[in-house]
Amino acid sequence: MPRNKGRQHKTDHSGYALGVDIGGTFTDFALIERRTGRLTVGKVLTDYVDVSRGVMTGLKKILEENNVEPADVRVFVHGTTLATNALIERRGAKTALIVTRGFRDILTMGRESRYDIYDIEIDLPAPLVPRAMVFEITERIEADGQVETSLAKRDVRELARQIVSSGIDAVAVCLLHAFRNSVHEQAIAEIFAREAPQVSVSLSSDVSPGIGEFERASTTVANAYVRPVMRRYLNDLKTKLELIGVTASDPLIMTSDGGTIPRATAVEYPVRLIESGPAGGAMAASYIGGVSNYGDLIAFDMGGTTAKICVIENGEPSRTGQFEVGHVYRFARGSGLPIRAPVLEMIEIGAGGGSIAEVSALGLLKVGPESASANPGPACYGLGGSAATVTDADLFLGYLNADFFLGGGMALDRNLAVKAISEHVAKPLGVPSYRAAVGIHEVVNDNMARAAKVHCLQRGQDPRDYTMVAFGGAGPVHAHRVAAALGMKRVVFPARAGVMSAFGFLVSPPAFELIRTAGEPLDNVDMKATQSVFKEMEAAGRRMLEGAGIANKSISVRREAAIRYAGQTFDLLVPVPAGKLGKAQLQEMERAFLGRYRARYHRTNPGHPIEVVNWRSVVSGPKPDIKLQKFPAGAGARAALKGHRKVYDIDNGRFIDCPVYDRYALAAGAKIKGPAIVEEVESTVVIGVGARVEADKYNNLIMTLPVGRK
Repeated sequence: MPRNKGRQHKTDHSGYALGVDIGGTFTDFALIERRTGRLTVGKVLTDYVDVSRGVMTGLKKILEENNVEPADVRVFVHGTTLATNALIERRGAKTALIVTRGFRDILTMGRESRYDIYDIEIDLPAPLVPRAMVFEITERIEADGQVETSLAKRDVRELARQIVSSGIDAVAVCLLHAFRNSVHEQAIAEIFAREAPQVSVSLSSDVSPGIGEFERASTTVANAYVRPVMRRYLNDLKTKLELIGVTASDPLIMTSDGGTIPRATAVEYPVRLIESGPAGGAMAASYIGGVSNYGDLIAFDMGGTTAKICVIENGEPSRTGQFEVGHVYRFARGSGLPIRAPVLEMIEIGAGGGSIAEVSALGLLKVGPESASANPGPACYGLGGSAATVTDADLFLGYLNADFFLGGGMALDRNLAVKAISEHVAKPLGVPSYRAAVGIHEVVNDNMARAAKVHCLQRGQDPRDYTMVAFGGAGPVHAHRVAAALGMKRVVFPARAGVMSAFGFLVSPPAFELIRTAGEPLDNVDMKATQSVFKEMEAAGRRMLEGAGIANKSISVRREAAIRYAGQTFDLLVPVPAGKLGKAQLQEMERAFLGRYRARYHRTNPGHPIEVVNWRSVVSGPKPDIKLQKFPAGAGARAALKGHRKVYDIDNGRFIDCPVYDRYALAAGAKIKGPAIVEEVESTVVIGVGARVEADKYNNLIMTLPVGRK
């Protein structure tokens, strides 16, 4: 790993920082001039044939439009759906799994829990590695980490040669109790390095060193499966950036838990990148909430394919240690492949601009989760799509401007939208086309509001106590109705809302989380051994960040513990006090756990033993010094009025002559009373009846809803 100590973290505000987010429909670019805070953005349709080609096309375009030389790009932060798509579409490397003898069926057996207990023909996700590609090795390590049976190294050497001859590209190694003692997994890696150096090897003790054999194996296999794909892509991207002269040609990569890591680390642990795009959006919402003086937020990100919701408390997005990917039944918990890796806790809903509306066999209107995506896209795109989508409905109702979509860079065809809605929704329902469009709009709003309410209630939270930050290409169009359904009082619409994930990459600190299994009662923690574990994790994390050019003195460490009641499945994260561990610190951790447990479940279990599941160390660099451009106060909103157009007023059930404002012409302090539309290149803000909006000094729009707590 290259060592350029302090290179990216000197007090140097010259040049530009660029964030690039490859999404399901668009690839987004956020370019910020570090001295002035001036933010410019760009979008291109995601190139599914060659994603790096799409990145370079959009990169060259945004640099040329702003007269910026590639050498002036000093920071390049990237997030991509490539790993996610490889898992969902099963386009990863040919992968084998090595396990302890007797445990060949670990992936097939999985867990006995079912996401639908009444479906006797339930479909479960097929393992990424078929049983024929799972190989058993003689060895055995006990639960306490002691070696019972030594590794049969001769068998490993023979297996390595067999794997090479079979054309296998990647190997996942998940041995029994390797999270306690990794000696046998490390020995297998060393043998493969000698006998089969061309094969990519992922060890469970490196990728996911936690208790739970199935989840550990699933995560390690996923890492191995996408690792060759990500290595080729990231190395190819680095080469292309070097060729055009980008100074920051070795990009930082966004992770699922809201940090950035060096490219070399991302190549080793691509499973950490799966939710990088949504994580960037949550980090952006946290930043915007901070500059707007709101700490408790609900980040609402609605794009072309899905909507994501993340709860942020005191400026920190909520986090968890496990999620799923590749659902058999889309968005049904338990129907996907489990991934045990740090991730910002959010829910994903099949509700995006491309979500398809149709009438079910029962004659009911259904919206999503199927999506028209970028290709062919909504009918109004004119790219061959014929299904009625949310974007078609929003265009029909006047919320979108057919001539100003993406700032006029992509014309929408309202006639195609009307035709799709009429044929696929209005006629089957026997209602006028405008009623069908209203139905699509309201159903998708209701789906998102109900999902957000359930998510908050499951966490013991009331959405009415939070401020919504709405972004994504479609988020500001739907935020008012969703927030009103949740009883919320305030919505913040960030400037450049359509590219918030890419902007979020630029405000995310370099960070990496390390985990070690504990599995011991809280009141009987081996404090000396635990102190040693934290010291080892901190040292490893510091080496990683120093290799990315971060000075040791600029690195901070946050210690945490995953704690639960003994016998329970789910745990809660609590902070571990800094310094030496003692009884007082353990008691402080117990109080923190009980407080969080009571907040989540509204009760505790007095007298029941409490156990530590694992220890965690989050090693971070300084937050990027990104400042937004300030806008001066000026004339009122009338100066930004672009004109009027017919927009459907859902509250009064009719089309009205609605004022339309230019987002970029709004000075700080400008006030707008709904109903109104505010347009910018990447998104459109819909202000409903009774709502009031004021622009702040950063051109964020703060909307106050007419209803408060219900």
